[in-house]
Amino acid sequence: MTKSGTEKKREAAKSKTRRPTAQNGSGRDSSDVSSKKLDTGKDAFQVFAEKVRDNKQLESRWAVMQETRVEYFRGKDIVKFLRKHPEVKELLGSEKDLEVEDIVNILLKKNLLVRCDRVVKTLRPGKKKLSTWPAHLEIFHDQVFSENDAFFAWTFLKRRTLWMTILSFSWPLLALAICLFPVYPYTCKLVVLYSCAGVLLLILCLLLVRALVFGTLWIILGKRVWIFPNILAEETTFKELVQFWPIKDEEEKPKWASRLFYALVAVLIILLLRHHAPDEAARARYQKRVSNIIDDVLEWSPKLALSGMMEKQQQQPHETAFNSTEAEETADGSRTSTADDSDISTSPNGVESEDIIDDDAVDDHK
Repeated sequence: MTKSGTEKKREAAKSKTRRPTAQNGSGRDSSDVSSKKLDTGKDAFQVFAEKVRDNKQLESRWAVMQETRVEYFRGKDIVKFLRKHPEVKELLGSEKDLEVEDIVNILLKKNLLVRCDRVVKTLRPGKKKLSTWPAHLEIFHDQVFSENDAFFAWTFLKRRTLWMTILSFSWPLLALAICLFPVYPYTCKLVVLYSCAGVLLLILCLLLVRALVFGTLWIILGKRVWIFPNILAEETTFKELVQFWPIKDEEEKPKWASRLFYALVAVLIILLLRHHAPDEAARARYQKRVSNIIDDVLEWSPKLALSGMMEKQQQQPHETAFNSTEAEETADGSRTSTADDSDISTSPNGVESEDIIDDDAVDDHK
């Protein structure tokens, strides 16, 4: 009996000592979780929204909504994305088993998303269906998830990456480097000049080739084919920018009358340009003028500028002295000329005597 009593007392004491430790452990866990929440300052859905937005697998575009540029995606694209990448839902923790509709509705309630609708809801002439990615949006009255023809725009600012921060600091340095271009060494000026001219020539040639391909195929085959279709887009990634294959034509085939009219206009423009093209002499003069301007820019240096200023200052007193002597010489010359004119006598008939003497000498010679 005594042994059992003592054993019970020991077990009771052990249980008492274990309980506070367990409570302390749970308190530490709760404090750690709360400290993490305070450190991050974001809930699970906000972290989930940022990760989804940064993921390139979710197709998105930029548009204008109430005079503000927003990034948006389609409802069917978010469904496909979460089905292909279920690991992203692990960021939600205990609510990772929610359906896509429920997740998006929670994001809408937390003002991390806003449902939008296209501004232009009518078909334009010559089109079979509405634009897949509209350029102008407006807020939809019913803020509920929908997969069919529904657009959702992010309402929070995108997280600034390290690369964007580095670029933001490099823009002032680039502006300063452009301003200091006149004092570059001659070789650096040549490198900058030829590289910029090469890039500009490449862009112009590419745009010209695009226009020629489009015009030729549109007139001959009646198809709208743009090579490098995203080259003039404002917000595109590098992968989309270098895409060569054209986008599928969704408009109706043009009529023969319009194609024939534009073909005649193109022929007339080519004939006018050929008729008014500059000749070889004019081209040479223009080339010489441009080359002189480029040489002046490339050969400029602070030393030459200072030496030119000093030469001008030295030439100014000589020029003033030379001008004064010229003025004196012209004054003396005018005086002598007037004196010589006064010495010449005239005949009664108004003919100068020198002319008469010359005539008499000619008659004697005969």
